[in-house]
Amino acid sequence: MSDFARRLIDWQQQHGRHGLPWQHTCDPYRVWLSEIMLQQTQVDTVIPYYQRFLQRFPDVAALAAAPAADVMALWSGLGYYARARNLHRAAQCVVTEHGGAFPRSAAEIASLPGIGRSTAAAIAAFCFGERAAILDGNVKRVLARHAAIEGFPGQRAVELQLWSLAEARLPASGVAVYTQAMMDLGATICTRSRPDCGRCPVATDCQALLGGRQAELPTPKPRKAVPERATRLLLARNPEGEVLLETRPAAGIWGGLCVPPEIPEGLSSEAFVQALGLEVCESPRALAPLRHVFTHFKLDITPVLCEVQSRALQDPRWSWAGPAAWARTGLPAPVRRILAQLGETDLFSQPA
Repeated sequence: MSDFARRLIDWQQQHGRHGLPWQHTCDPYRVWLSEIMLQQTQVDTVIPYYQRFLQRFPDVAALAAAPAADVMALWSGLGYYARARNLHRAAQCVVTEHGGAFPRSAAEIASLPGIGRSTAAAIAAFCFGERAAILDGNVKRVLARHAAIEGFPGQRAVELQLWSLAEARLPASGVAVYTQAMMDLGATICTRSRPDCGRCPVATDCQALLGGRQAELPTPKPRKAVPERATRLLLARNPEGEVLLETRPAAGIWGGLCVPPEIPEGLSSEAFVQALGLEVCESPRALAPLRHVFTHFKLDITPVLCEVQSRALQDPRWSWAGPAAWARTGLPAPVRRILAQLGETDLFSQPA
């Protein structure tokens, strides 16, 4: 075993994280669920979602059999919704193509929807003891600093260099503990800003520390101007207090979630309401706008409230939903905030 691996394993056993709800299990379903939820999301945010998800879907068969709307509803607010759609699809693949038993090798696991090389390796290492390297964002940062790897890790050539380094440093045994150590080091010590080098078990030969380059490495992503977009969402509310919602297509923004209809550009709110075949009771009113930041752009949303007469809906994509139903409906986080405004509309509404 290399000195690097030995120091990390010793450190993890004494100072690493040991109380996370997905630790101390070899159940690949639970490990897989945690790994997917932790992509792009902080541990503290994930824990309650993870616990609620397992309560509703305790195993891969339960998840595979669940309606997609139920899966999206439990994921609502966690963001990056393609993860939930792929999670559901992968569970169905495990049931239909693998007889309900999770694949045991990293290569097989990586063939499932939404599971990349690093996530597959983590599952295989934690659950089946496979000697496979991971390379998530935390590990990239640790390796880039320790070996002074230049270049943005998202670039293919740099990523390949980091993969080679990750594989070369794998110990012959104790892979599960070593893998956890790499995750823990990046999450708690070798952080993006203000790394705690004084507590790092591999600081003595860290090339970034020796050169005073912790703030420079890994090389940041080249900055681009973030596009800004604007939209208006129609809150068509009937006398029962229900709001009209549309189930979005699986692909694209908020795929598979329920969202108030988007008012086409250049069309007045009232004209759009009439185009939907709804009878206007009161003139539409614009509510307080909000900004939602996606990975690649910023979206300014203006909600427009319009009191309408209720009518039967023929298209299954459309539904009326009141406050009691919102909690169990898959809604994007900004839509939840918008609906929460409805009780205060008189405070900040204006003609639309």
